[in-house]
Amino acid sequence: MEENIKNEGQFSGVEKSSGDNVPADTDSAGHISQETPATSRLQKILHIFLSIFIPILAIFFFLTFILYFVPVLQELKSGPKTEITRDPELKKDPGYNKQIGTMIKDIQRLSRKYNTYATGQSYIVINTTENRFYLYKNKKLIREGSCSTGSYKKLLTAEGKSWTCKTPRGKFTIQGKRTNPAWHKPDWAFIEEGIPVPPKDSPLRWEAGVLGDYAMDLGDSYMIHGTIYKRFLGMPVTHGCVRLNDEDLEVVFNTLNIGSKVYIY
Repeated sequence: MEENIKNEGQFSGVEKSSGDNVPADTDSAGHISQETPATSRLQKILHIFLSIFIPILAIFFFLTFILYFVPVLQELKSGPKTEITRDPELKKDPGYNKQIGTMIKDIQRLSRKYNTYATGQSYIVINTTENRFYLYKNKKLIREGSCSTGSYKKLLTAEGKSWTCKTPRGKFTIQGKRTNPAWHKPDWAFIEEGIPVPPKDSPLRWEAGVLGDYAMDLGDSYMIHGTIYKRFLGMPVTHGCVRLNDEDLEVVFNTLNIGSKVYIY
């Protein structure tokens, strides 16, 4: 009797008629849940990580397939490559021998033509597309670097005169060499500045300090010279001349002589 009363006293605080009063942190069987705020945050972080990592991994495998496996499959599909072999029977074919003889003559002709351009003397090659120069001596490249060439800007006057700021292309020679050169400004220089054009013998046409320490004349007022606008080297910004930086200009000036070839393309 006492035992029954004692047991009833231990569960007197539990409502027996309904399961709706089970505490929020227990499951339907009355077990205490193990989930904590830290566990919930960890699950969220893991979910975010997987949602980012899986797409990146998929993109990586897709790119790897495109870059590596597709070319391999195409190569396998194309079949074995044909190997070029020297067939002794071809040497007996007159047509084959004639074609080989023509090719040898063409190579010899081009070699002789190359030697007329690339003599043992020093010469310089100007690439106006990439704005690069290549200086050769005894058929060996001894210096290369950036330069500036024509901008292809067009100047027009009210009278209908026009100038295009382009560097001429072709084979030229060094016609003169000068140290501490002064610039004799042509008509277009004044037109570009929007000021009246002075007479040909006017002292206003002479300007010092803008051509660098050296200048090499190519004819028709075109020159290889220095520049005060070194930040523009490697860009097409000139009125037609070829500009070099101070160090390159000194080497080119001391290497080339009057009569040295200048190839511009």
